[in-house]
Amino acid sequence: MTLHDSEFYRLVEYMKANYGINLESKRHLVEGRLCNLIVEKGFASFQEYFDFVLSQKSKEETMILLNKLTTNHTFFMREEEHFRFFQKTVLPILRENVKDRDLRIWSAGCSSGEEPYTLAMIMQEFFREEAPYWEKKILATDISVEVLQRAIDGLYLKEDMDKLDPVWKTRYFTKAGLESCRVNDALKREVIFRVFNLMDAFPFKRKFQVIFCRNVMIYFDQPTKDTLIRKFYDIMEEGGYLFIGLSESIRREDSPFTYIMPSVYRKESYHESKRNYQGADRR
Repeated sequence: MTLHDSEFYRLVEYMKANYGINLESKRHLVEGRLCNLIVEKGFASFQEYFDFVLSQKSKEETMILLNKLTTNHTFFMREEEHFRFFQKTVLPILRENVKDRDLRIWSAGCSSGEEPYTLAMIMQEFFREEAPYWEKKILATDISVEVLQRAIDGLYLKEDMDKLDPVWKTRYFTKAGLESCRVNDALKREVIFRVFNLMDAFPFKRKFQVIFCRNVMIYFDQPTKDTLIRKFYDIMEEGGYLFIGLSESIRREDSPFTYIMPSVYRKESYHESKRNYQGADRR
């Protein structure tokens, strides 16, 4: 089955306009991931399939399309250095400075839940006996209903948990067959899963101290990335941290964030920004 130019660019425009996803350089990926799906559903061409998807009032078929084009394999403790920095540097700073003990952590583009559950385990371990006295539930969002349902179910293959501390596996999971484990109910209560499109206006009433948005912006063009980075900055508390994927980067000359280390950025407080500005002015 051939993907014609008109069909390809129709899909490119639709995905960009509605979800910020840029597929212009991913023609082979589109063909490879959709051909079998289209045949299975009984359509004779990409055009027929796209017409069908766009004609549906429910978003179910659109979500299937999104999953085919964007879903990638993930696992617990992926890009481990981020979690170590969160544990060793960020959490001590938050414990010292968040006087009302209300922590607001957002896993944006959480996929099938490995990232927010890892953050929840780290926070449980860090606060230990103090845990009941802190509000520390994690907001985890994704555009895909399918992957969120998998996250809520919390069933994972043991091979995807290889990097987890063996004690954590015992403490936060229960066996579910020979090759799988399920997140226990206590840890599940630490994460709030919601469907959310990052291209939409942010509805949040309070700002976050930490945002993880890793391996999401690889699908976006530069203007879309810049817009999203600004939205993250505006919804973040002063002194808060943004984590992006190790294969991603932010143009420092255009970003309001301060670079901390590869793929980790910080929103300076007003006093830090003023001090840095005055220092630069004196130079």
